[in-house]
Amino acid sequence: MPRVKGGATTRNRRKRVLKLAKGYRGAKHRLFKTAKDQVMKSRTYAFRDRRNNKGNFRKIWITRINAAARINDISYSKLMHGLKSANIDMNRKMLADLAVNDAEAFATLVEQAKKAL
Repeated sequence: MPRVKGGATTRNRRKRVLKLAKGYRGAKHRLFKTAKDQVMKSRTYAFRDRRNNKGNFRKIWITRINAAARINDISYSKLMHGLKSANIDMNRKMLADLAVNDAEAFATLVEQAKKAL
């Protein structure tokens, strides 16, 4: 009984991993063993950071809202409390977009929040 050599299956698996490792530095894109390790590590980072990215965007939105709120003489926390009291249900993404692109509309929201406080 002859021994089983991987042949096409092994070659295809290695090619697939090396293709994923394209652009990595040094041995990480040349040698199968190190490339495989790095591809696994890279995919772990990608999985983790897809979730972290959502928190990063939230931080950016809050920073933008706070900056625009302070131009209108109110702090971020008071603005959010005022909006909640005024029953204005708007997420931070939309508020940040208004703050950047439509300052007048944002100012009217701030006025409503101030009245509700």
